[in-house]
Amino acid sequence: MLPINSYIDHTLLKPTATIDDIKTLCEEARTNDFFSVCINGSYVHLAEELLRDSKVKICSVIGFPLGTGSSRSKIYEAEDAVAYGADEIDMVMNLGLLKSGKLNLVETEIASIKNQIGRKILKVIIETCYLTSEEISVSSKIVENAGADFVKTSTGFGTKGATLEVVSEIKKAISPNMKIKASGGIRDFITAKTYINLGVSRIGTSSGIAILNGEKSLL
Repeated sequence: MLPINSYIDHTLLKPTATIDDIKTLCEEARTNDFFSVCINGSYVHLAEELLRDSKVKICSVIGFPLGTGSSRSKIYEAEDAVAYGADEIDMVMNLGLLKSGKLNLVETEIASIKNQIGRKILKVIIETCYLTSEEISVSSKIVENAGADFVKTSTGFGTKGATLEVVSEIKKAISPNMKIKASGGIRDFITAKTYINLGVSRIGTSSGIAILNGEKSLL
């Protein structure tokens, strides 16, 4: 296993997050060599300025947290975030369309956003707390078929975050080429390591420093 910090998307998505909070987040990510910061779109330009000379990537959320905006608005959000310096996009799937059986529309939306951002990484949040096991499987396959890079479990704003059972279901539904991001409720090193051992490639968390300190305490 790689060092735990290399798996962490250091996250701050609270609506009350201030400019100073984002500055602190970016400094923490730089100091601790986290993989990325995950922030709302309005702060991408600031994060790009703060992290320009570092290896820390910038991840912006799209259609967050409900995923129910129009496809055109999501595409524009993604285009705007990339233009201001985002390296990765975490978009929220439209669950209403999924549950309505409009699977082609869901897949087309994801594919359109991936096409818009090109080689930038696209993670698709399927908000698993609102899905049945069958829907988790179907939505994960849609994400892969649409050309996205990751299936992501949760926004952190739903009724429940990641679970080991959900990650196992996602893993069964996708090919080995696809990656999984677990997020929501992962706050300590042991939990994070358990997900990584299960096959998760990225951890979305606002508790990155606590997780890192937990790893250090076991050395």
